[in-house]
Amino acid sequence: MKTMKWIGIVCGLLLSCNLAQAKIELPEIIGDNMVLQQQTNAHLWGKATPKATVTISVSWSGEKFTTRADKEGHWLVSVPTPAASKDEQTIVIEENGEQTVISRVLIGEVWFASGQSNMEMPLNGFWNCPVEGSNEVIATASENRFVRIAPIPQNGQTKPVEEVKGKWEVPSPATAPRMSATSYFFATMLQRALDIPVGVIACAWGGSRVEGWLPESIVSKYEDVNVKQEQEKGWNGQWWHYHTPCIMYNGMLHPLRHYTVRGFLWYQGESNVGKHDTYPQRLKTMVDLWRSEFGGTAADMPFYEVEIAPWGGNDDWSGPRFRECQHEAARIIENAGCICINDLVYPYERWQIHPAQKREVGNRLAYMALNRTYGFKSIACDSPEFDHMQVKDGEIEVFFRYADDGLSPWQDIEGFEIAGDDDQYKPAKARLNESNKSIVVSSPEVPQPKNVRYCYRAFQIGNLKNHRGLPAVPFRTK
Repeated sequence: MKTMKWIGIVCGLLLSCNLAQAKIELPEIIGDNMVLQQQTNAHLWGKATPKATVTISVSWSGEKFTTRADKEGHWLVSVPTPAASKDEQTIVIEENGEQTVISRVLIGEVWFASGQSNMEMPLNGFWNCPVEGSNEVIATASENRFVRIAPIPQNGQTKPVEEVKGKWEVPSPATAPRMSATSYFFATMLQRALDIPVGVIACAWGGSRVEGWLPESIVSKYEDVNVKQEQEKGWNGQWWHYHTPCIMYNGMLHPLRHYTVRGFLWYQGESNVGKHDTYPQRLKTMVDLWRSEFGGTAADMPFYEVEIAPWGGNDDWSGPRFRECQHEAARIIENAGCICINDLVYPYERWQIHPAQKREVGNRLAYMALNRTYGFKSIACDSPEFDHMQVKDGEIEVFFRYADDGLSPWQDIEGFEIAGDDDQYKPAKARLNESNKSIVVSSPEVPQPKNVRYCYRAFQIGNLKNHRGLPAVPFRTK
């Protein structure tokens, strides 16, 4: 009898342990204050008891969804989401009678923002690097309660992992200082324009190369990258060097791949300057992979990037060549675009790689999304781009795309240079031809000009814009 009694006690203890282990485990990104992509099948995932039945109940429809954990306890389920709403929702996840409740869920638009330090740069700014207007933005952050930002901390890994920290936060004076400034301004402009909730997963690492956001299976094929060797050198026992390949993909991108997003924002390039021959194709490879991993296609997952700003720390040609290749990448990547920010740097920021004007960067990304993704064609998003030129009477007349309503200013246009047969470029005077909506360029030092360029230097701020205030893209004709 005593033996039977002890067996009963042991069985009871084992049952208790089993029930204790039954509690649902969720990644931080699946939690309170999250935003789910509207009108889609949004993914929820986590861990439970191996092979246990998991039930998900959603408040917006009252429906229940059931799935079964695999032998390691992993589970994933897709739940249909309704049209966007400002009403807060609740999700209940249950296993063996134990419930996990996710509160204050919003249904809206979700974007994934990545890149290096200029995307990572928080509203609080970096050391000696302010974000313009940040104090007012932080003080009034609580006004934007239908915006949610999920900052993802740096997490370098040599192999793909399934978990990373990072939870959704509601803007307030307490939380806003650590939110990505570009992501925040993008989200607030999009939210104001669409009048629905907007969430951004801010997943960036200062100084990272595009190769850091790709898996070893791809990067190992690049002849100029030795993954194993660079990873060994990249770890100093305490932290990872930001140039280390693959570690951002493994530790930050891969564990978030199940989250259902509308599209991608990309603000990176400084660490790939000098690699303009390979960057466009590698960026395209990255975008193709990301779309595949997040379960989307080029048609339904746009990719919008930011041109790197003028900076005096590069030699005078590698910077402008890299900007060229960024716009080339936007042309070869389907459903992609690149915003120009040549005007968003102050003269005193020549040696400052983190320009302060982040509000307009975020706004321009939002304008592109509003125009191309959401169909607001009356919102301009394309900067004037060189189309063609004609030489006549010692002058070059330059014509632009995306300048149908003209250009400004009419006088004192800065940033043009012209050259003759000797390819020696000289500063040029430029004036607006109002009737042709073109720019006429000349220089007494170049009586027979052959070629023209605009802001084609490491640090040269132009002032030519279209009628909506979008700056002309730097270019060269040779």
